[in-house]
Amino acid sequence: MASVSILNDAIKFPGNSRSSLKKRTLLFRYLAEINLIFGAWYLHWRISNSINFDALWLSVPLLLAEIYSYFGGVMFVIGLWRPLVRQIKSLDKLIPAIPISDWPTVDVFVTCYNEPPEIVEATAREALGMDYPTIKLRVYILDDGNSPEMRTMSERLCIEDLQSPLLQYEANRIDAERSTLLERLEELNNLQPDLQAAEQWLQTSSSAADNPMKFLNSLRQFILWLNLPEKSSISNKINTIQERLTTERHLLESAIYQKELELVELARLRYIARPKEPGIQHHAKADNLNYAIFSGETVGDFILTLDADHIPKPHFLKRVLPYFSTYNFSTGKYETNKIAFVQTPEDFYNIPSGDPFDHRASLFYGLLQQGKDGMNAAFYTGTNAVLRREALISVGLQYFADEYAKDVQRLDEFELIGGVSSNSITEDMNTAMRLHCAGWKSVYHNELLAEGLAPDDLSSTLKQKLRWAQGTIQVLVRENPLTKAGLSFWQKLQYFQTMYSYFSGFATFVFILCPIIYFFTGIVPVKIYDLDFAIHFFPAFIINRLTFLAATWGISAREIWRSEQYAIALFPLLMQAVWSVFSGQPIKFQVTPKQRQSGIYLRLIWPQLVVFVLTILGIVWSLYRFATGTLNTPWVYLLNGAWSIYNLSLIWAIIHASIWQPKSNS
Repeated sequence: MASVSILNDAIKFPGNSRSSLKKRTLLFRYLAEINLIFGAWYLHWRISNSINFDALWLSVPLLLAEIYSYFGGVMFVIGLWRPLVRQIKSLDKLIPAIPISDWPTVDVFVTCYNEPPEIVEATAREALGMDYPTIKLRVYILDDGNSPEMRTMSERLCIEDLQSPLLQYEANRIDAERSTLLERLEELNNLQPDLQAAEQWLQTSSSAADNPMKFLNSLRQFILWLNLPEKSSISNKINTIQERLTTERHLLESAIYQKELELVELARLRYIARPKEPGIQHHAKADNLNYAIFSGETVGDFILTLDADHIPKPHFLKRVLPYFSTYNFSTGKYETNKIAFVQTPEDFYNIPSGDPFDHRASLFYGLLQQGKDGMNAAFYTGTNAVLRREALISVGLQYFADEYAKDVQRLDEFELIGGVSSNSITEDMNTAMRLHCAGWKSVYHNELLAEGLAPDDLSSTLKQKLRWAQGTIQVLVRENPLTKAGLSFWQKLQYFQTMYSYFSGFATFVFILCPIIYFFTGIVPVKIYDLDFAIHFFPAFIINRLTFLAATWGISAREIWRSEQYAIALFPLLMQAVWSVFSGQPIKFQVTPKQRQSGIYLRLIWPQLVVFVLTILGIVWSLYRFATGTLNTPWVYLLNGAWSIYNLSLIWAIIHASIWQPKSNS
């Protein structure tokens, strides 16, 4: 993956952090401006000179598809105008240094539902092994499936962790401090009978002056033990001693209790399974996280969210936490800032050769996220991110108050309000948008700090991509960023551009259908394909490809091609996502399977197969007509043939994925 560590510890730079524009940004800007001008010029020609009024039923959809694509390109270009490359020093290398005692506490949330316990165990084990102070790190397995096997695994792993040398050292240290406090309490309790005898003697004596030396001798050990002043009356000494002993006893008992709590709190691996009452919505992953935040069991200053299969690197926290504080030179102290979360890339350790399912997202987890970061609009993607608890809770309470004002019955949901949005099945992006609305900031740190398991069959892949599409469109319908108060213009544009892109399935369908219709009917959506068309189309097309090449420089050409293939080949899924949301169909969060679902999945891509077969038949039919001398305007057929071959090469990716099988180990 392209997003590897962007900072070698050997690299030196002044200060603790710095940011700069991505390389070749100025070249990209120059090409992008030319691209937009040529694109507008082509569209103007299309609208004013090329509409086929004899076939408006086809000509108008194609023109609308081209206009849609142009405005998508405009937003894409704007989104990449300021891609940031960030560099920061690790937490233990900051200047001036932050004492380890002042490092923040961190809760790691490993979210799971029905994953195999061994997958979750691998993630939790590596999370416990991160290079961070033992007493400041806790790992929580958030089991939304309430599995007995998961609970058993968690208890076993907790015991193993408690028996580790680090935890044993901490336990011995705390136990030694507790023993010292117990000894002092025992000494105090041993002095109590002498004080009671002295009080009784003072009350029964006619005068303390009858035998003052004897009385003072009985009090001397109290005076020395409690360091009381000598120049005070005997009765005052006794009263003072009594008050001091009572106070001292309370302090010691409290300190002993605190040490006992510390011993209990050494259990760093915790298991949380939220109760699920029948008949109410549970909001899947969003409320799994929210319950952990508000259940009272988690108190860390920051929260690292990890999917069940995403294994963190040892230095994860040290590389990310420095973003959350800023050194104030006037006060000489580190102060908290307004950064709500830091997102890092996602990558996978099980991607087969050729990446048949388009999982390696170097374009998004790189250029696109860096562009969003430059406009304070980096997306939270649900895993491999650290969030500030204060930001989540403050935003969560505000949205709960707003919902409660609309419906008082929602008071029953209070324990689920933790800041992670349950308004969409893509809770991560919606949560980021709410945080940005509230004035919080975000950071994208382009360093690979955790790797997970990618779906390795088409069924699981399509299920995951459909959830992303449906959830994103849900956010558009329920919390349209263009009308949402609190977002800057650039933030609105970044969120809307992502939502806008999921409507591309309709435009793609038109682009694919046009040459097929022409092969069998001879009907063209463009009035004429002549030199005028070539003059307007080809320069715009070529400069568009050059602009995209400049933007994606450094990313594998094979990966870019695979991304382009899936952007086109998934047109039925994108159309389905739009239809399911706008038609009001019930949409549920579906967990992506973490184990291969074996099989051939041609049935899942029957629309693509129909288009593929019709396109081939159209090409064959045209060749037959050419061979028999009945083909008119061969230049137009050649152009549509080239267009069709390009479409076939795009659609083939998903057909290949549907029949792909892993290599046998035998």
